[in-house]
Amino acid sequence: MTFDYALLGTLFMVGLFGSGHCIGMCGGIVAALGSNRPNLVLLLGYNFGRLLSYSMAGAIAAGLVVGLAGDRYQALIPLLRTLAAIIIVLMGLYIAGWWRVLTRLEQLGNIVWKRIQPLIWRLGKPDSSVKSVAAGMLWGWLPCGLVYSALSQALLSDSAIMGAVAMLAFGLGTLPAMLAAGWFSSQLARWLQSPALRRLMGLCLIAMGLLMIWQMQQSAGHRHH
Repeated sequence: MTFDYALLGTLFMVGLFGSGHCIGMCGGIVAALGSNRPNLVLLLGYNFGRLLSYSMAGAIAAGLVVGLAGDRYQALIPLLRTLAAIIIVLMGLYIAGWWRVLTRLEQLGNIVWKRIQPLIWRLGKPDSSVKSVAAGMLWGWLPCGLVYSALSQALLSDSAIMGAVAMLAFGLGTLPAMLAAGWFSSQLARWLQSPALRRLMGLCLIAMGLLMIWQMQQSAGHRHH
């Protein structure tokens, strides 16, 4: 098993730059875990569960693509790279508030979310380490354009295992902001949601996506020559 460190680094940066969006999506439960007296065990448990669900999604997505494509998988990589780059650009536009076309992709995720959401209400308040991990695993399937943009990158993995590792790298990128938001609660969450910071993070993602497209064009040009 070989690690694509460029892919893992890209996914980590996608998570880092998009973490303000994570606060907007999961900020409520994170703030609840850190309300009054912050509980590090519950915060870590929730985020551990969240990263587990991301890894599961990465394994499923990459495994399905590799399995269905079979011997044609390598031929599909240029197309998958282009799709991933475009989705990162769209995610940057979404986070910056300039074009929210990815909300349509999030709406498709509601098909799965409607089946998972009742389990959250049955679980009740995540007031123990086990419940916090379970809550994180359930909330990790919340329809989220940022997660879907990361999954488009994970499709470049050549196996289900590497797809899981790729999404773990993305989750680790979101971790600092999510832990800090739970510890410092509303003050940090408001700062991470500020329009200026969201525009800056959006621009970083747009730049990443455009750089990926440029690198692919350069690589194609060298192969042609």
